[in-house]
Amino acid sequence: MIYIGLAGWGDHDTLYEGVGRQSKLAEYAGHFPIVELDSSFYAVQPIRNMEKWARETPVSFRFVVKAYQAMTGHQRGYAPFETKEEMFDAFRASLKPLIQTRKLAMVLCQFPPWFECKKESVQWLRYVKQQLQGLPVVLEFRHQSWFTQEMRPKTLQFMKDEDWIHSICDEPQAGSGSIPTVLEATDTGKTLIRLHGRNVHGWRDPGDGTWRDVRYLYRYNHAELTEWKENIEKLTSQSKDIYVIFNNNSGGDAADNAKQFINMLGIEYVDLAPRQLNLFSE
Repeated sequence: MIYIGLAGWGDHDTLYEGVGRQSKLAEYAGHFPIVELDSSFYAVQPIRNMEKWARETPVSFRFVVKAYQAMTGHQRGYAPFETKEEMFDAFRASLKPLIQTRKLAMVLCQFPPWFECKKESVQWLRYVKQQLQGLPVVLEFRHQSWFTQEMRPKTLQFMKDEDWIHSICDEPQAGSGSIPTVLEATDTGKTLIRLHGRNVHGWRDPGDGTWRDVRYLYRYNHAELTEWKENIEKLTSQSKDIYVIFNNNSGGDAADNAKQFINMLGIEYVDLAPRQLNLFSE
């Protein structure tokens, strides 16, 4: 099965034009069967939030939950927690509503561009995996050292041996802080694909903070989506379920590209949430 969705549900204005003021997530779930929950990256979410989001979505809806930023080294220390053990305990507890309703697709551990392929990094990966034992956990790198010609087969074998799901990326090739697209599944059950766009200039940080607004400013054209259609056809022989997240959000292109891609693949999701009628619908 191929599941297609977006990173977050709040920034896709075209989905909500002319509809009432109900929950954006409830409306979003009328368009897509999965979502990447990115608010969990910035703060471990209260259980009440997870319970609310589980209630607002259909039985078949699934969440790709992004790991808290201190778990993946995006921040120093474990604030607001005192210890790393407390941090992981809180994160696991936050997932319970999604686990109980079978709406947790996977936990996404996206590591930063400075997380290089070295012994200390492998040790931390093993610790994180141990702390998330029993959960479907996805691994995404941002440093090219993991996928050099020499290290690529070793990295993929490590992921298979340690039960990591591979997050296969489409992103600009902008030096050591980006990785190539590696079309190999490491789990026979699930594979994640994240389409970040190909904005090379936006991907690089000029040092003035503007990259946050333009990094994912990109619209995939038909030829590029056709390329990914062919890629996914190859991956379906390696992994049962393919999850595709469009993360090209900066210019509002993700929702349109995702819908275009669903049409190209000839997919009709039959168990989405009921959608509100547009103000001008008949």
